[in-house]
Amino acid sequence: MKEPDQAPLYTYLTKDTGPGIRGDIKWNFTKFLVDRQGNVVQRFEPAVTPDSKEMVSAVEKQLKP
Repeated sequence: MKEPDQAPLYTYLTKDTGPGIRGDIKWNFTKFLVDRQGNVVQRFEPAVTPDSKEMVSAVEKQLKP
């Protein structure tokens, strides 16, 4: 959804996150990884599946103490 009716989360993810994360969301299967402090740390485009080695590795890294 485009401005002015877009949700605050969409605005945050597309404009207020760091380089390599922000940007237009091309499809609703784009995934975002959030760390324990609530920071968006990684973005995965729709072609990356939830069980892919790339995503599993990134999640495991965030789960380490």
